Amino acid sequence: MAFAAMVVLSIAIFWHALQVLVLFSLSRESSSHIALIPLVSIYLLYTERLRVFQIVRTGSVLGGVVALAAIVLYLFVWRRWPIQDPEQFLPGAALAIVFFWFGGFLLCYGGDAWRRASFALLFLLLMIPLPSPILERTIYYLQQGSTEIAFLLFKAFGVPVLRQGFILSVPGVTIEVAKECSGIRSSMALLITCLLAAHLFLSTTWKKLVFVLLAVPLGIIKNGIRITTLTLLSIYVDPSFLHGNLHRDGGFVFFFLALAILAPVLIAFQRSDERKLGRNGQVVPPETDSGLVPG
Repeated sequence: MAFAAMVVLSIAIFWHALQVLVLFSLSRESSSHIALIPLVSIYLLYTERLRVFQIVRTGSVLGGVVALAAIVLYLFVWRRWPIQDPEQFLPGAALAIVFFWFGGFLLCYGGDAWRRASFALLFLLLMIPLPSPILERTIYYLQQGSTEIAFLLFKAFGVPVLRQGFILSVPGVTIEVAKECSGIRSSMALLITCLLAAHLFLSTTWKKLVFVLLAVPLGIIKNGIRITTLTLLSIYVDPSFLHGNLHRDGGFVFFFLALAILAPVLIAFQRSDERKLGRNGQVVPPETDSGLVPG
């Protein structure tokens, strides 16, 4: 009840910022995932509740300090940047909101519960929009990588190609890998999917890290394949492919292609973890209907 009260209090305190954050996520490709992040965190906490709340200690002083610090940070951001400029206002404001929830959880449930719920709670950091300089630099690297992959694919297919910056010229068409073609939205979706899959299906830390890091180059490769495919289809099939439905709404096709590439890696890591647990004698035998372990 105390934590529910703190959540309601946070909604009251940060109401205007939360409204702007939701509208921002609905209007920006790079932030389209934000509105879903709290729902995923709630789901993770609910499904893992028996493990998370095994030990509960209320009244954590650190939790109160974190919550108060979050309010101070929010007031500073409110005075420093106008809410009408969401790109400047929201990164700091969203950080304050998330840390208020962190503090509330610590205050109501204690450090042991926090450690067990750390993934679900830290997952909330993904609802913080990237500051403009970091976002611009990220998009630039995605453009650069996607252009390079598309250039190499054209070479591999024997298609004559000339590259000038983000512009690729092939016989019959010249394309530019603009910011809108950087694949930032699908790359974020791929990263979030890898994070969840690693948490749910893997138990070894280094394997989780490797699997999540694979999302970065694979996101670039996926986008390079998308650019190459659309360009070749426009040259050899129909020029409208560069402006049609596959160009506008076909990103999910290449997103699933990336998932298909990642699936064998996830399965191999998962099976390796299972073999390791078996060697360590940590596999729990099935129980009979009477609750006794068969001899």
